[in-house]
Amino acid sequence: MRYFATLALMVLMLAGCSGRPLPSVNAPDSVGDFIQRYQLEPGNRVRVVVFNEQNLSSEYLIDSAGNINMPLAGTVRAAGGTAAALTEKIQDALIRSNYLRDPKVTVEVQTYRPFYVLGEVKQPGEYTFTVGMSVLSAIARAGGYDYRAREEEVILLRIVDGREQEFRAIERTPILPGDIIRVTERHF
Repeated sequence: MRYFATLALMVLMLAGCSGRPLPSVNAPDSVGDFIQRYQLEPGNRVRVVVFNEQNLSSEYLIDSAGNINMPLAGTVRAAGGTAAALTEKIQDALIRSNYLRDPKVTVEVQTYRPFYVLGEVKQPGEYTFTVGMSVLSAIARAGGYDYRAREEEVILLRIVDGREQEFRAIERTPILPGDIIRVTERHF
């Protein structure tokens, strides 16, 4: 009898050690909204199109100082702003150059911050983000689940309002630039 009482007490103690469950996430942020608010940073590549100006339309790499260097517009600060903000800065710079009176400019982000897949996958590492990706497509890009993977236990680490937060993810959860996906190990 004492054996069963001790065993029951140990089971209750271990159950208390499990911690609080993680919140699940389907889409804490609309991917489209996130992409519109995406803050450009060094290393991002942007495509700039100036309507009817083939010689100005091109892809530009945001340099380590956070700028792009564009013919006639000169050095334009890109990091820390959105693609829409960069559009306005380029239009203003082209007007100041006296080359164009009313330039029609569009800016589209070509390369975003990478995402990471860690844990029980065949090829853990850093991967290039593509708009529309889900946790499942990210895991597939990492070679799929490892034989030790606990497929129903996928953790998503994401920066939300400037703080890193953990979520329980499902395979169709959309991912965002900078996300870290961790596939946990099954214990038996």
